[in-house]
Parts: sequence; C-alpha cells; structure tokens
Amino acid sequence: MKKHIKTQITISAPIDKVWKIFTDFKNYPQWNPFIKSIKGNIAVGETIKINAGGMGFKPKVLRFDSNQELRWIGKLLMKGIFDGEHIFQFVDNGDGTVTFKHEEKFSGILVGLFSKKLDAETKPGFEEMNARFKELCENKNSQY
Repeated sequence: MKKHIKTQITISAPIDKVWKIFTDFKNYPQWNPFIKSIKGNIAVGETIKINAGGMGFKPKVLRFDSNQELRWIGKLLMKGIFDGEHIFQFVDNGDGTVTFKHEEKFSGILVGLFSKKLDAETKPGFEEMNARFKELCENKNSQY
C-alpha cells in the first residue's frame, strides 16, 4: 500500500536565507512544531537521528543539495512494513520568493492501518511546520 502527503508554501525571502534557516538544525526546537530535532552528519548515505511527530527514528539521507533538496528514507523495524521517504525541496522562483515543497511518500503493509492518522495528524503537522518556517524566514528581525 502507498500514500503520498504533499504540502507547499511560498516564502517571501531569498533562497540563501531560506536554506540557511532550514539547515540550522540546532535551532529546530525553538521554532519547529513538527520536527523537534535532526542530529548527525547530514550527508548522502549517512544515518541521522530525527524526532518528529512525537516519534524518534533513524533514516538514511538520500539527497542533500544546497539550496535545493534534503531527502531521507526511514523504516519501521524493517523495510516493507512502514517506510517513509521524506522530501524537502526548495524552488527559487527568481522573484525574491521560494516555493518550499514538503512531502512524504509512505509505503508498506501497515500504511493502510495508519492512513487516517497520517491525514489527521501528519499532514497538519507538515502544514504547521511550513507556516512557522515561512514566518521565521520572512521575519526581518530574525537572527538570520
């Protein structure tokens, strides 16, 4: 079974500022209501530690391209039970704004069991994170 949650938001800030704030992982607890922490060496092939949506897990980094994308894949117990490929993409619109795309592709035998919870809790969690991220990026008085 598969499920795909897609969200996006337009941020009125230059791409460099947006990326700098996004990759300042140590400050996530200060502003991020969904992803409480990201720890480890953020590099392709590395396993990192994430605390998000009230759960801790250790996904593998698939992509980490400056000003463009961070992507990881995690699993519950073992591959095929409940897997999630989390994707953050940054599109420089060329007009001083950035489209921030935040999505996750779920697959595995337990996806159907968790489908309603993903719609009721995970998608709103993504949207809340996106709104707080936009607010921080657009704040002229922030430390960035």
